[in-house]
Amino acid sequence: MSRIDEKLKSLKAGKRKALVIFLTAGDPGLSASYDLTLCAFDAGADIVELGAPFSDPLADGPVIQKSFLRSIARGANLTKTLILAEKIRKTNENPLVIMLASTLVINHGTGRFMRDCASSGIDGLIIPDAPLEEAGEFTGKAKKAGLDMIMLAAPTSTPSRLRRICSMSRGFVYYINVSGVTGGASADRKEGVKPIARLKKLTSLPVLAGFGVKTPAQARALCKTADGVIIGSKAIEIIHSAKSKTVAVKALARFVRSVRREMDRK
Repeated sequence: MSRIDEKLKSLKAGKRKALVIFLTAGDPGLSASYDLTLCAFDAGADIVELGAPFSDPLADGPVIQKSFLRSIARGANLTKTLILAEKIRKTNENPLVIMLASTLVINHGTGRFMRDCASSGIDGLIIPDAPLEEAGEFTGKAKKAGLDMIMLAAPTSTPSRLRRICSMSRGFVYYINVSGVTGGASADRKEGVKPIARLKKLTSLPVLAGFGVKTPAQARALCKTADGVIIGSKAIEIIHSAKSKTVAVKALARFVRSVRREMDRK
């Protein structure tokens, strides 16, 4: 059983929902990313998703795109993201997920990438631009390395495609709340209820909702149907608006705690 499985099963047993925070590795710096990750966990995040910077991300909106460019300008890359994950793992046992472009995986060497992820302490991966029809190469090698390959399900996915997505995913299924890119329109709980409910009927895996989750109230509302939420662009905005690393850590902690409190509120 992976750390992701253990964490999500523990939350379910306690009748709580999962909170995943996305952070760009290397923005505003690799040392800051380390502190921000530990801060997110301490404030109540259950899983942290590290974004490996890439110059031309497919699914990410301007907030995360700009954070990737800032990260690259400071010298961050995939290798340094893996080193960051290894450093985090030495001090924290919570699940880590890496999100990255398929080009980075292929350039690194798919098999080697999976092994390097596992040895760095990463538990799962998300490759948002990997077509479902070509994802088999990644899922097979991820499973062999002991990694959970997390697949994305869109509002526009057909029932047959959703079944394939669910059968290929491990750890959890990532439901995309809104069509488009990250950080765009705010998630609407009413619009998400039916598709999330349909998706949950197709899989025994937890279904976590991401894209457009910006406030504690939205997180709580989505968790009435979903098994958890993923917050990225809002976290990046908070960090980027801070005047120093110390301020960024404190601001992120306040935000994560506010979301956690609202999600746990009876």
